[in-house]
Amino acid sequence: PPFSELLGQARSAPRLAESRSEVDQAQGLAQQAAARPNPSVSVLVENFGGPRPYDQLGGQTTFQIDQPFELGGKRAARIAAGRAGVDAARARFTLSVADFAFDLASAYAEAEAAERRLDLAQVMLGLAEDDARVAGALVKAGKEADLRAVQAMTAVQAARAGMEAARSAKEAAFGRLTALAGASAPLTAIPVSLLAHADRPETPPVPEPMASPAYRAAEAARAAAARTVQAERARAAPDVTVSVGVRRLGGEGATAVVGGLSVPFPIFDRNRGDIAAARAALAGAEARLNAARLDAETESRSSVARARAALARIAAAREGEGVAEEAYRLSRIGYEGGKLPLIELLNARRALAEARAQTLDARLERLGAEAALARLQGAAPFGDQP
Repeated sequence: PPFSELLGQARSAPRLAESRSEVDQAQGLAQQAAARPNPSVSVLVENFGGPRPYDQLGGQTTFQIDQPFELGGKRAARIAAGRAGVDAARARFTLSVADFAFDLASAYAEAEAAERRLDLAQVMLGLAEDDARVAGALVKAGKEADLRAVQAMTAVQAARAGMEAARSAKEAAFGRLTALAGASAPLTAIPVSLLAHADRPETPPVPEPMASPAYRAAEAARAAAARTVQAERARAAPDVTVSVGVRRLGGEGATAVVGGLSVPFPIFDRNRGDIAAARAALAGAEARLNAARLDAETESRSSVARARAALARIAAAREGEGVAEEAYRLSRIGYEGGKLPLIELLNARRALAEARAQTLDARLERLGAEAALARLQGAAPFGDQP
C-alpha cells in the first residue's frame, strides 16, 4: 500500500506492541503503588494443655487484628512515583512510534529506490545490447576490428551482472520492509511513489528541539527518577502497627479487650543504599536529559541543512542527467557514423548510468532528511503524501 496507509496498518507491528506493553506494565505498577498494607488476623490459644496446674485453667484464646499504618508520606510518594513512571512510559512509547515511523519511511524509500535501480539496470542493459548490435554490424561491415565486438559484449555481460545485483538488492529491501511493517504477506512493489515527494521545492520548517519526542522522553525519565528519590526517602520512615483484639479467659469465663502498638527501631536498615541508588539514577537521568537536548538541537539544524542541500543536489543531478543523456545520444551518433571510437560510447553510457543513479540518491537523501525532521516533530513522515 502507499506509505501513509502502510504506516497506519503497521501500528500493530511487533516492535510497537512491545513498547505498548511497557506502558501497560507501568500502569499496573502505578495501580499497585496506591494499595494500602493489608491487615493481618491472628488467633492465639494459651494454657490449653500441660502439667498441673495449667491443664485445669480451661485455656485462653485471643483473636487479634494487626493493621500497619505507613508514616512519612510513603503512600503519597509511591503514588507520585508510579504516575511519573506511567508518564515516562508513555513518552517512551511516543518516541518509539516516531522512531518506528522514521525507520519505516527509510525502509519504504530504500525499497522504492531498489526498485528504481533495477529499472535503471534493465534500461542500461538494453542500451548495452543495442550498442553491441551496432558494434557487431560495424565489425561485419569491416569498419571495426573484432576486438570492438568483444568489448561491447563484455559491457553487455557487465550490465547483465549489474541487473542481477540490483534484483537481489530489491528483494532484500522489500524483505526488510515486510519484516519491519509486520505484514502478513510479502510486499513486492511500490504502487504510489514516495520518491516523487522529494521533488517538491518547499523547504521544510525548522522544528522546535525541545518538543522532540526524544527530549520529552528524557524529560519524563528525569521526572520519574526524581519521584523515585522522594519515594525511597519516605521509605526510611518507620511504620506503626496497631493491634486490637479480644481475649477469652476460659478459667474465669470472662472476655477482655486487648490492644497494642509496635514501632520498628531503625538502627540497622535506614534505606540508605536504595536512596543512594535512586540519587545516582537521577544524576544519570539528568545527564541523559542534557545529552538529549544537545542532540535535538544538533539534529534539528543538521536535518534542515541536509534537506536544503539535498534539494540543491537534486537540481544539480537532474541537470547533469540531462547533459549525460545528450552526451550519450551524440556519442551514439558519432560511433555509428564512424567518427568516435567505441570507448567513447562506453564512457558516455557509463556516465549516463551514474548521472541517473546520482539523481536517485539525491532524492533518497531528501526523503531521509524530511523523515528525520518529522521524527523531531513527533509527526508521521510525508503526512501530505497522496
